[in-house]
Amino acid sequence: MSETLHLLALVAHPDDAELICGGSLIRAAQARHRTGILDLSAGEAGSSGDRETRMLEAERAAEILGVAVRRNAGLPDGALRNDMAARYKVAGVLRELRPDTVVLMWPQGRHPDHRAASRLGHDAAFIAGLSRAPLAGEPFRPRKIVYAMSYREHARKPTFVVDISEQMERKLEAIFAYRSQFEGRTAMGEVYPGGGRDLREQIRIHSAYYGGLIRVEYGEPFWTREAMAAGGLVGLPVASF
Repeated sequence: MSETLHLLALVAHPDDAELICGGSLIRAAQARHRTGILDLSAGEAGSSGDRETRMLEAERAAEILGVAVRRNAGLPDGALRNDMAARYKVAGVLRELRPDTVVLMWPQGRHPDHRAASRLGHDAAFIAGLSRAPLAGEPFRPRKIVYAMSYREHARKPTFVVDISEQMERKLEAIFAYRSQFEGRTAMGEVYPGGGRDLREQIRIHSAYYGGLIRVEYGEPFWTREAMAAGGLVGLPVASF
């Protein structure tokens, strides 16, 4: 069995992890945590770039992020389904990689693959822990599931924000390793155009907004179903005034 992971981003397509939690992956790797990405599809149905191009771009981005493992589940792009066959496939990978924490995409969104990936990841994580599931490997269930909130247009505040001020430039480098997807763009997916600003600046603005919530330059937002615990009321971060 390979070494287990501290952190795994489970996403629909190559480039999704870079956009929604790339800074946090870099920060974790810099702290000597073992990080990984599981792309459910190869993005082969996208409007730009073919399968081979996107896979090469994903390899380059993984190097920039410093992840220990990047896998592709081989599920169909544009047709992701949270069905039993897909759950078993993803659960098998989770049993092998055994991540402590899994980052999932937000459950609602413009792209149907993103919605399916979020629910599929959650359900596969549960099935991976069932002792009688027809899967190879020892039963395993991640300790923590978190949902990435970047670029979400809704009023809910994140449970927590990760300071990525020192990682922002490398995050952008990893995103723009996908030249077939992002070069010369002013918008992509749910990063909508604003005032003619290029995509790099749009991403900075989103990250700066979430950084402002914790009084830093740039941040990435996350949400958990569970309340977060604190060790006490003295020394809590983020000043009120």
